[in-house]
Amino acid sequence: MAFNDERQPARTIVGTGMVGVMVDPASDADGCHPADVVTAMVDHVLGLAETWPRWNLQAIEVPVEGEPPRVYTPHKAVRRVTDHLIDHLAEIEARLAGRPTEPDRWHGSMVTTASDLAPFTHDDLDEAKSRLRRLALIWEVRLRSLTDQQLDEPAGENWTLRHVAFHVAESAFYADSVGALTT
Repeated sequence: MAFNDERQPARTIVGTGMVGVMVDPASDADGCHPADVVTAMVDHVLGLAETWPRWNLQAIEVPVEGEPPRVYTPHKAVRRVTDHLIDHLAEIEARLAGRPTEPDRWHGSMVTTASDLAPFTHDDLDEAKSRLRRLALIWEVRLRSLTDQQLDEPAGENWTLRHVAFHVAESAFYADSVGALTT
């Protein structure tokens, strides 16, 4: 986790390059609609992905406190962002329909699959753009259809829907772990 100068957890306000103290997502303190936060994250991820056809097939290890390092590749970053968007979209839809959510059974970033290690081509980039832009559109349409009351309604021990959207925007971490590739 990154920290600012006051040793508080920091986050990048997606799309601005600014780093600030993590705010309570339910407060809307930075003035962003949750749909803007999710779509900005996808734009950020795809901006980095534009450089990934240059990937040299060397996996990137990211330290995790108290655990073995996690391995990231362009394909894994796209997979994790996509999975995170799908997982929480299903959660939102189930909650709005008054149904139980599907338990999380993803292996997450702990697993690196053989397909994660494949070269990342321009065709892969085109596929990622299509997939992630469609998911961002679904998120935007859903979130903009909700009132502030629906976005901020307490849900027992669950996050508010606004908080879920801000959490999903943290998926930029996976793409940031790969970064912009120059060689």
